[in-house]
Amino acid sequence: MPYPEIRPRRLRRTPAVRRLVSETRVDPAELIVPMFVKEGLTEPRAIASLPGVLQHSRDSLRKAAVEAVQAGVGGIMLFGVPEQRDPTGSGGIDPNGILNVAIRDVVAEVGDATVVMSDLCLDEFTSHGHCGVLTPSGDVDNDATLAAYAEMALAQAAAGVGMVGPSGMMDGQVGVVRRALDAAGHQDVAVLAYAAKYASAFYGPFRDAVESALEGDRRTYQQDPANLRESLREVALDVAEGADIVMVKPALPYLDVVSAVRAAVDVPVAAYQVSGEYAMVEAAAANGWIDRERVMLETLTSIKRAGAQIILTYWAVEAAQLLRQRY
Repeated sequence: MPYPEIRPRRLRRTPAVRRLVSETRVDPAELIVPMFVKEGLTEPRAIASLPGVLQHSRDSLRKAAVEAVQAGVGGIMLFGVPEQRDPTGSGGIDPNGILNVAIRDVVAEVGDATVVMSDLCLDEFTSHGHCGVLTPSGDVDNDATLAAYAEMALAQAAAGVGMVGPSGMMDGQVGVVRRALDAAGHQDVAVLAYAAKYASAFYGPFRDAVESALEGDRRTYQQDPANLRESLREVALDVAEGADIVMVKPALPYLDVVSAVRAAVDVPVAAYQVSGEYAMVEAAAANGWIDRERVMLETLTSIKRAGAQIILTYWAVEAAQLLRQRY
């Protein structure tokens, strides 16, 4: 039917009508908040390149975890920042290392009220900043790294974690972690696989947050930003190896990848709205160039619309509070 009989604007006329016909909604329970805990801190410390995000002390981490639960977020992803590092990243395996201690702290504080997750990677714990053990020539040794990941998974499971996030992009990492957990009686610990993780320039503020000692780059194990089909292969391998959830990282520059992955698998799909995505919005908002809250929610909606059921975002707690007010 021609105009004026067809008037799509009728369904945009008021906030109530727009809510009624909204096709995509982000639920607080679908958001995961990354949190950093630094060994030796007595007070939380601001991260200059991530405004509003903190390196937590153990005490402030527990309080932040409670706040996240009260906001209704679906999960907390923990990252540890140790005082000492070594070439093999042994602090990530040590039961008394900062990450494993933090897992115990948060689980003791919030129990099953949210999903307590942990990054399963060596990069925060190695003196060279790479995600694995190095060969004498300086290359990342895939299979030696897998053995370390298995030990790290067992340490995190023993600390009480509900879900591990192998993020190093080593070949076979999901299968090794899954077999190690099952063999030790941790069949209930789930695996959130960083299945399509790109060698992105958007990670800079995160490296400030974990005080990364990275030398060089990670292009020999993280994916080329030009490739999409490669992601589908990586995702298929992770699902075959036992991944419970697969994730694309970063999110906004890779919405096409998120959409393609959603179409290819029948497990939940997550996306990580990484530090650079967050920092760009915060910087523009601080200069008065954009409406911060609207852009925050718009970006999250775009990630959900692309097909991500779960979103890791530094705005998780604030966004959850805003969404509960809205809906």
